[in-house]
Amino acid sequence: MHLHLLKHHPDLGPARIGDWLASMGHSFTVFHLYDGELVPRPGDCDALIILDDLEDRDQAPWLKAERKLIDQMLDGHKPLLGLGAGARRIAEALDAPVGRGTQAEAGWQTVSLADDSPFDLPDDFPALLWHRQVFGLPDDALPLGGTPTSPVLGFAWDAGRVVGLACHLHHHQESLTAFLETMPLPQGADASPRTQSPETILAEARRLDTLAPLLDRLLSQWLRTAPDV
Repeated sequence: MHLHLLKHHPDLGPARIGDWLASMGHSFTVFHLYDGELVPRPGDCDALIILDDLEDRDQAPWLKAERKLIDQMLDGHKPLLGLGAGARRIAEALDAPVGRGTQAEAGWQTVSLADDSPFDLPDDFPALLWHRQVFGLPDDALPLGGTPTSPVLGFAWDAGRVVGLACHLHHHQESLTAFLETMPLPQGADASPRTQSPETILAEARRLDTLAPLLDRLLSQWLRTAPDV
């Protein structure tokens, strides 16, 4: 398979996702939208990943074209995955409510799997959260699960062909360090009890090894929805 990945910021890349794709024999192209590259056409790939973005970005030259591509992928038969802000953009395209949550979450949190979740994940698992914006569950979608502050941290739509994931499972040590050095805290994080310092987050970086097999299972489950895969 050949995948397209849309990248919106130098330090918000695919990280371990790229490693997994290569190890599974898939090819991929990363489009650096922040650096002026154009949004690709849906016919040129077998699946699409919308990577994370700055949370409050609402003005960028690529946003209109990216939304059109998301709509085209939703109407098609190819797998679509959104991470962080990418998940929110897919949820918004599916007419789910998107807005500011009651509290920011920044750091390691325990995610509880929903009772009706279709994801092959443990009942409870740690994940890095870094957001204030939240989304509701799109119509006809099944939930991943969430935290007490963010009940919906992901969803699967169209029998798992379309996946949105607000929690971070894909970091490795290098990407996490770069992320924490450059990403601004979510709005309201300073006053939120669910905020951890970068030092605390890095001190628990061994959790990344726990997340690696979960990411593998999620990506395998997602790409099984592709035709002839």
